[in-house]
Amino acid sequence: MASSESRGATIDIRSVSKRYGGFTALDDVSLHIEAGEFMTLLGPSGSGKTTTLNVIAGFTELSSGVLEVGGRSVVGVPAHKRNIGVVFQHYALFPHMTVGRNVAYPLALRGVAREHRERRVQSALDMVKMVDFSHRFPSELSGGQQQRVALARATVFDPPLLLMDEPLGALDKKLREWLQLEIKRIHRELGTTFVYVTHDQEEALVLSDRIAVFNQGRIEQIGTGRQLYDEPATLFVGKFIGDSTVLRGTARTSGDETAIDIGGQKAVTRKRLPNGGTPVMLLRPEKLALVRRGARISVDRNSLAGRVGEAIYLGSGSKYEVVLADGSTAVVRSTLEDEAFQIGDEVDVLFAGSDARLLADDDKADLTLT
Repeated sequence: MASSESRGATIDIRSVSKRYGGFTALDDVSLHIEAGEFMTLLGPSGSGKTTTLNVIAGFTELSSGVLEVGGRSVVGVPAHKRNIGVVFQHYALFPHMTVGRNVAYPLALRGVAREHRERRVQSALDMVKMVDFSHRFPSELSGGQQQRVALARATVFDPPLLLMDEPLGALDKKLREWLQLEIKRIHRELGTTFVYVTHDQEEALVLSDRIAVFNQGRIEQIGTGRQLYDEPATLFVGKFIGDSTVLRGTARTSGDETAIDIGGQKAVTRKRLPNGGTPVMLLRPEKLALVRRGARISVDRNSLAGRVGEAIYLGSGSKYEVVLADGSTAVVRSTLEDEAFQIGDEVDVLFAGSDARLLADDDKADLTLT
């Protein structure tokens, strides 16, 4: 989280909605972002995350609600007067300008004297390790180099807030992972508030202080990556953040215990759904274990019979997809020390009831997440 020495701005979004005729892109969204925080807006396409970013930037007018940056309302304030840095997916560099002139452009617009301009441009390019490329044109740079120049241009005028819209989406995996760490370093050095949009869960987990998970124009949950992974508040969040196994079936609750019948087999947890409704069990891959069918197991563990449908070697271990009796799939991760299995092997999937997250069954979680 941000330190007390942060130079960033707070953001307050309260009951914000955005409507396009009969379509509601944002539905009563509220979000507070601390000064200097790295907040990621995560969700599938069309969930409202980019619309929220555009509302903050001033590119999209909100239909209703309150939007404050640094404690002051920016509703009705044009984008160019909000003093916000923005980095887009496709760089948006001026092709006829050198790298140095591209980065200097925001300073020239603000009337910064030439001698001060040059010093600040050098400093911004040094931050992104692009000083030696200042006389090149964008067409002479790789995609990753262009994105670093775009980042320098967005921060050269010391904005209290930087918005980034899928900035690494066009890059290959290796370069994307390297730039993620560079962005984390730059955030620490600047102390600026970062708001970052992505549909990539892993990217969000790597970068963020906190993550706001969007779905159908609303925020499903806000929390750290660990909170969202370990304690999802909804089935949608549980399925969207990381791999998961969802066990559905006929549920019965007795006292503090919930049992779910899955294709004639029973899974039990000493938990109950606090607000009623139809419960499902959500389990993370590392909480499941595989043994060969009929092997001796501890009596305090749930056991569900299945058949290995996929076996994927990951280097550090293996990932298995096991088809259970009701046709559903359990996702299991194992280490190199664990026994290896092949497609078609008859197995039992084991887990402790205490490792199951009990959530309300929610049809929204069955959407295709693209």
